[in-house]
Amino acid sequence: MEFDRSNHPHRRYNPLTGEWLLVSPHRTKRPWQGQTEEVAANRQPEYDPGCYLCPGNTRSNGSINEKYIDTFVFDNDYPALLEDIPKIKDSSNSLFQIESVRGISRVICYSPKHNFTLPEMPIEDIRKVIDVWSDQVIDLGENYRWVQIFENKGDIMGCSNPHPHGQVWALNTLPNEVFKENSSQADYYIENGSVLLMDYLQAELKENDRIVLENDDWAVLVPFWAVWPFETLLLPKKSVMRLPELNSNQMDNLADILKRILTKYDNLFNISFPYTMGWHGAPNDSSDNSHWLLHAHFHPPLLRSSTVKKFMVGFELMAESQRDFTPEEAAERLRNCSEVHYKICPPE
Repeated sequence: MEFDRSNHPHRRYNPLTGEWLLVSPHRTKRPWQGQTEEVAANRQPEYDPGCYLCPGNTRSNGSINEKYIDTFVFDNDYPALLEDIPKIKDSSNSLFQIESVRGISRVICYSPKHNFTLPEMPIEDIRKVIDVWSDQVIDLGENYRWVQIFENKGDIMGCSNPHPHGQVWALNTLPNEVFKENSSQADYYIENGSVLLMDYLQAELKENDRIVLENDDWAVLVPFWAVWPFETLLLPKKSVMRLPELNSNQMDNLADILKRILTKYDNLFNISFPYTMGWHGAPNDSSDNSHWLLHAHFHPPLLRSSTVKKFMVGFELMAESQRDFTPEEAAERLRNCSEVHYKICPPE
């Protein structure tokens, strides 16, 4: 009997983090009798007078939103990070290490329309969101080593407001996931003299098993080491370290590919597809960051349908990450999804 990665259990290595993943493709045959999630009703008004993100509305702290017509950024009313924090004295006990962290949290409203999501927005409006992301990296990168742009979409991801929005947190240190990526990419660069993710993308484009879609400047793929069922990685085809380094054409094509992949996500189960998305680029410091390639992660939780999600429990928490169907199967299913949004052309 020969090994078949589509049917036999195996482990895959993630060179970005140095971690392994258990793949158990034979488990897709098991019946599901576990928890299912309710699909939130997707009938939102264009303007909601009770929404604290809609234009002109009053937020919980009494601030009044601008009557914005495209994007809107404001400091989070309940920030996870604060700018003025005293330093902590060094501890003599290495088992009880603690350090102060300084930072700022902001909210980015993508659109004044309460009932929109990114894949439903015109490409030119998605481009405006990209411009804001870039501007935030420039602004906050002057004072903070790390600027994390991210979006939590959907109730299942803990999003408390359906109004289209994301967040940006900036802090004076490297978070865990970024620290791992930074170290792994630096080690690869020293050993090979080339950029890890650029080499990886070229190998993926050549193999073409996990590529979901591409255009002149970008490619979306399901990583060889993907943990989440329909996880994707968005990569530029030319070397660039940070969002503000993108030229106008690259930004235009980024808007194009974002709309396409997010439309495919929605069309997979004909719902507003939940996910957590985040950008990773080179830290804002004086180090040589030649080993970095800008990229975005998409981590959606749904597994078998719109009502069954992936749980990170048991073996995943106590041993290592595990997935059932292979990344190759996930990529094929996403590739086969239409790029015309199901709300425009409803399924039969």
